[in-house]
Amino acid sequence: MINLAQKDIKHTLGKFIITAMGVGMLLGIVLIMIGVYRGMIVDAKVLLDDLNVDLWVVQEDTLGPFAEASRIHEDLKNSVRVIDGVEKSVGLTFQNLQLQTSVKPVRVVAVGFNPFDKVNPINPKRLVEGNILTHDHYEIVISDNIGFKLGEEIPIGRNLYRVVGITHGTVSSGGEPLVYISLKDAQELQFSYSNNRIRSDRARGIKDSSSNMPMVNAVVATVRLGYTTDEVAHNIRSTLHKSVYTRAEQRDILTKNLIERASKQIGLFTAILVVVSTIIIALIIYTMTLEKMKEISIMKLIGIPNSMIMKMIVQETLLLGFLAFIFGNLFSHLIYSHFPKRVVLEIPDAWMLFLVIMIASILASLIAIKKVINADPAAAIGG
Repeated sequence: MINLAQKDIKHTLGKFIITAMGVGMLLGIVLIMIGVYRGMIVDAKVLLDDLNVDLWVVQEDTLGPFAEASRIHEDLKNSVRVIDGVEKSVGLTFQNLQLQTSVKPVRVVAVGFNPFDKVNPINPKRLVEGNILTHDHYEIVISDNIGFKLGEEIPIGRNLYRVVGITHGTVSSGGEPLVYISLKDAQELQFSYSNNRIRSDRARGIKDSSSNMPMVNAVVATVRLGYTTDEVAHNIRSTLHKSVYTRAEQRDILTKNLIERASKQIGLFTAILVVVSTIIIALIIYTMTLEKMKEISIMKLIGIPNSMIMKMIVQETLLLGFLAFIFGNLFSHLIYSHFPKRVVLEIPDAWMLFLVIMIASILASLIAIKKVINADPAAAIGG
């Protein structure tokens, strides 16, 4: 049996492939958008996974430092540590900083921790150069995509910080690079007032007590074997009257509360691109059908059934969708590494898009099929 679709595509092969490439670029952007969302999920889990703690103790009636302001006294870690079921607890700070590189300013998130405590947020597996912090002051571990080299000094506030280590793949929930400094340095940067502020407060009769009451943004803790995190979290809430979140709850805050709006926006944009791709495929197939209406009329005149002609249209549409999907995958894999934030391309997402495009291609062929069914065989007579 003659394959009409094969004959027709062979006749306009160049035009068909270029059209598939154009649609494929749209589908490539769809894959990139899905990858951006997947990347946001991965970024949100980096710090949580590196810390590997069970409980987050934060300011009462807040969601913690990743969602809103949270300030608690550093010595709260001692109160948490004596709660039954707690193995170890430390205080942490999180703050946004702007580092001036030789090229341009870079926005980072600084994690402040005590380098001599039992909980260290620096994952040794992510350390590609140098070492972790070994002193209380003026050392910094940075991410490799910021632009500084080992041994360089970075001006932050009124001091210089020497780069002692470089990590790879360490980002905040928002995708900004992470840097690590000592807790004392972080408290000085975040909670201590400038000299002008202190003088102004003293003139107003306000006594400066910031240095006497060290603050942190959160206290994190691990749970002993034999205890459940929910049980220990309840004990901390009832005893210390602070908000306490388990690892799963903190992950939900990061992956749902913080990126929910962004995920909806990405989802809507993705859906629009799929609809646009479907419309483009429909228009292309319809145009190709119009161009050969005389040939279709001749085929109907000599007795070729509508079903065979309809099969040709559907085959062309499915092949166009398939080629567009292939080109879209190639396009997305060529450009995804150039995006400023993490893009994660997963095979299940590609297969889901393939299924959607195949269904969309079948729907797109219906307009052209309707035109074929209504074609008048008499139109073939007389040109």
